[in-house]
Amino acid sequence: MPEGHSVRRLARQFGDVFAGRRLAVSSPQGRFSGGAALLDGHTLLTAEAHGKHLFLHFDNSLVLHVHLGLYGAWSFGGDRTFTGASSIGAPRRVGEQEAFADGDDDADAAYAGPPAPVGAVRVRLASSHGWADLRGATTCETITAAEAEAVLARLGPDPLRNRRGDAGRFAANLQRRKTPVAALLMDQKIIAGIGNVYRAEVLFRLRLHPWLPGSAVPDTAARKLWRDVVALMNDGVADGRIITTPPKYWTLDGTTAAKAAAVGLPVPARSSSFPSREDAHFVYKRHGLPCRVCRTVVLMADLAGRNLYWCPQCQQE
Repeated sequence: MPEGHSVRRLARQFGDVFAGRRLAVSSPQGRFSGGAALLDGHTLLTAEAHGKHLFLHFDNSLVLHVHLGLYGAWSFGGDRTFTGASSIGAPRRVGEQEAFADGDDDADAAYAGPPAPVGAVRVRLASSHGWADLRGATTCETITAAEAEAVLARLGPDPLRNRRGDAGRFAANLQRRKTPVAALLMDQKIIAGIGNVYRAEVLFRLRLHPWLPGSAVPDTAARKLWRDVVALMNDGVADGRIITTPPKYWTLDGTTAAKAAAVGLPVPARSSSFPSREDAHFVYKRHGLPCRVCRTVVLMADLAGRNLYWCPQCQQE
């Protein structure tokens, strides 16, 4: 499921390319025809993200509320003025790194509006310069501003907003529950935006045992956990992917290393840009492999229907 940094990037992209524009809103699939009709022909004012929820606010005081869930994704396109990712969402298809279309010098001359819908497009937003198609979302609804506020009221603090008092609110949410901290981090009423990757990684980085009850997490540790999530998720917004390891754990790919060795050059210990997917995380999906820090085998277990990854040595009870 796309985590909070991806939804924040979605909101930013909608704001950049659609805010202030009158949009044609339709439901090629037909399942959202009623909701689309309420928004069709109106101007998008702002795009807002809170955790995994996206809110598109229109000038008639209605809001398009979208939660991508496990399989939802937005695809985008347009003329040369339309910049940004061509696809955001559906990690099983795209991964944590977004897809970008190749540039086309003749895009202005060739652009004649959105292409014919492909697949089950729940909703299409189109301006004179670009379009966005939504497929597979768990939630896609047109709601009032008051209803949008009610959704927000049910959610925990969003690390990407990091408003005054949010760290204390998160700590209090955590400490009033005896549920394992690894489960609480996935509860959007406790903290909004964390998914399976971030929860495994921040627990490792703070050396917290996944089954430690929330009520047993000291206030200083809870606030430190909040600060680490804030930092990591802001990096995710900037990078377009989740990276939780520092550069000292990043290795060059085998081909590059072999070429350096073949001509007698020293092989650098790590990459100078982004890590490979294999080097980007400490424990997530690394079960059966040695811990990057202590070399103990990383474990995996089911917790509340999701796979949890941790190091039994670094994250002792």
